[in-house]
Amino acid sequence: MKKRVLALCFTALFSAQAFALAAPGNDTTTKPDLYYLKNSESIDSLALLPPPPEVGSIAFLNDQAMYEQGRLLRNTPRGKLAAEDANLSSGGVANAFSGAFGSPITAKDAPALHKLLTNMIEDAGDLATRSAKDHYMRIRPFAFYGVPTCNTTEQDKLSKNGSYPSGHTSIGWATALVLAEVNPQRQNAILKRGYELGQSRVICGYHWQSDVDAARVVGSAIVATLHNNPNFQQQLQKAKQEFAQRQP
Repeated sequence: MKKRVLALCFTALFSAQAFALAAPGNDTTTKPDLYYLKNSESIDSLALLPPPPEVGSIAFLNDQAMYEQGRLLRNTPRGKLAAEDANLSSGGVANAFSGAFGSPITAKDAPALHKLLTNMIEDAGDLATRSAKDHYMRIRPFAFYGVPTCNTTEQDKLSKNGSYPSGHTSIGWATALVLAEVNPQRQNAILKRGYELGQSRVICGYHWQSDVDAARVVGSAIVATLHNNPNFQQQLQKAKQEFAQRQP
């Protein structure tokens, strides 16, 4: 009996590892303009993160409290910002940091920096979160409560996508870390903006607070991984040089 239990445990462990390592989907081999990394080079969020809070647990009660707190902000200026953050397209993520960065981050105004950020979007938003998202398929707050978000344009699509961890938050936090490296004098404003992008997901009801907290962990981890990628390193250096040349 013990041998059978051990065999089942090893099988389950191997299956989990195989699932994480397989990481089916896009990467730099299929979409080089949105990824720097191959599936095999990315972090494994399933191995890195603890499971999401169970319904009824103290941690889940905190998730619910943060959801209610965020919902009360929807008709305020902060809620308006959250709704705008929910509308960000791939190209809009960089521009969302322009104010905090201190100058426009567009393909026209800062082509090297814009390319750097655009090219890492799905490393941070997809690869960094994929294995945990697919494994847990956690229900999102708006689906759990059966109520609309602050911006309903993506609700149907997102209701079929796992909530833990938050891909948008991971993108925002990873972007903030890279921008803070390029422009360290504005790092406080940049990191604050990155933090706000995550909290906007809670305010809108797209994510639980624990989804967002976990996403900042994987966002940090993927940036560390990207720093070992030669193509990322090369583009980061170009962005730093471009920024230095623009300074008075």
